This record gives sequence, C-alpha cells and structure tokens, in this order.
Amino acid sequence: MQKRNQQRLAWLCQTDRRLIDGLRVAVSIFESERLSFGQGTADAHEDAAWLLLCSLDLPRDRLDDYHDSLIPASEWRVLSRLIRKRVDQRLPVSYLTGEAWLAGLRFRSDQRGLIPRSLLVEALSFCLNEALIDPPSTVLDLCTGSGSILIHAGHHFPNAALFGSDLSPEALELAKLNLDDHGMSARATLKQGAGLEPWSGMQFDLMLCNPPYVSDSRMQTLPAEFRAEPSAALDGGRDGMDFCRPFLFQAQARLHEQGQVLLEIGHEASHFDAAFPKLEKTWIPVHAGETMVALISRKALMRLA
Repeated sequence: MQKRNQQRLAWLCQTDRRLIDGLRVAVSIFESERLSFGQGTADAHEDAAWLLLCSLDLPRDRLDDYHDSLIPASEWRVLSRLIRKRVDQRLPVSYLTGEAWLAGLRFRSDQRGLIPRSLLVEALSFCLNEALIDPPSTVLDLCTGSGSILIHAGHHFPNAALFGSDLSPEALELAKLNLDDHGMSARATLKQGAGLEPWSGMQFDLMLCNPPYVSDSRMQTLPAEFRAEPSAALDGGRDGMDFCRPFLFQAQARLHEQGQVLLEIGHEASHFDAAFPKLEKTWIPVHAGETMVALISRKALMRLA
C-alpha cells in the first residue's frame, strides 16, 4: 500500500470519526490503488460503501441514513484492517464481508464458490416475462456453486422440485447453507460430480447452467480479484468450450420432450458459434449484451447427436 494511503488510514483511526469520513478515505484508497470491480459492485464508491456498511452491521442500501454517524476509533481500527486486506490481497469485498446480493436476494459468499452475479438470473426473468419458458416441474442447475441461481429459480417456481450439482464438494457445502437460509432445503437435491454424471436416468423440464467458459486468453488477463475465485469455476480451456461440448451433446437425454437449457456463455459467443455452428438457439438479451445467454430446446439438441 502506498505511503499516502497508509497515512490516510492512520488518520482515520486516531479518533472517533463520521462514517462519511471513512467512506471518503476508503474510496480514495481504492481509486489510487486501481482495484478492480464487477463482482457485485460497479466502482470504488459501491465497493467501499458495501465493505463499511456490512462490517458495521448496517443495511447496505441505507448509507444516506448513517453517513453522519460517529464511529468509534476502535471500530475504525478493525475496518482499516479490512481496507488493507482489500488492497494488499486484492480480495473481493464479498469474500471480506461473507455476503453477496443478487437481484435483491442475499447469499453467503466465500472462496468455496464464485461470487453470485450470473446473467442467468436476469435472462430467466426475461424468458418468463416473454413466455419463452413454461413453469417447470423440475429444475436442474449445473455448476450450481453457491446455489444462487437455483434459489432464484426456486422463488420463480415455488412448486418445482430443485436439483443442483457441482464438481466441488466445498461449493455444495456453501449451496446447502444458502438453501437453508432461503427455506428451500426440503425441496432441493444436491449432488457432487462432473457435468451430467450425477443425474443418470433422470430427466428435467429446465436446465440452468453457468459453466466454466472463460477461454485461456481471457484467463490470463483476469484481474487479481477474479483470480481469487475458484479457477475451476471459470476456466473453460483453450476456447472456453471444454465443459459445453460434452454437456450439450449429452443434455437432450436428460431433458423431457419439451425441455430447455438456459446457458450462459458470457463474452465467448464467437467460440460458442464456432464449436456449435449448426445449433439453433435463441439469444436472450441481458443488460451486459445481446449474445451472452442462449435458450436451447431439446429438439435443437437432438440434431447435434
């Protein structure tokens, strides 16, 4: 950490100071240290506000109500250590606070799973609004990680049976905690394994999948904050399609006749089209782009076989 930023933190901890004073210091430090954002926060201000409010057990959306609150020097010393950790270790704020928010829902978050931020949640809402997906009786979330996508699906489809799997047993432990928090454990089944292997002999109405799809070239340029997340949940191999290739060829056997797959492929649309040049799909627009999430029918998948 730069000497000037060390001095800023020392000043902050000298006496009781207002919350807004600490926010100003944290934002200045985060900006000057050129941190990266995009894992639940968009910029230094959001990042710093989240870190301070959550660490003080204050509502993260109520900064204006508390910005003049006087915070004791003893608490600033604790907060300054978190600010240092954010800078020195480049840990995302969700891993420091232990929580993440996605589309209005709170989730536990730690290094066992990716920080919840999937485009699938936005795409799923779009599909429902446009009547592109009928309410399913069974939903499978592959690469479920923290379980955030599965839980959002559970809120959308209160009568559906929920299923989720992941290669990482640690991620599934985190998903179980989040399902408990949202009261969905009784209607959810979690299994450990690669791809569709855990679901032999079963069929589903809807599959949701945010797979590892980051290509080798993009993996090499990821900021340190993103490299703090489980690499196996990001790294999709040379062209990002290592998971998608076997999955899409196998998926039709695990879908009911009218079943569909909602698949996130992020910035790898060109690699996706190159890997599956004849695959019929519907691109679902999301705020981040027009070709990041694909809706694929079982009939289209059958033509791949």
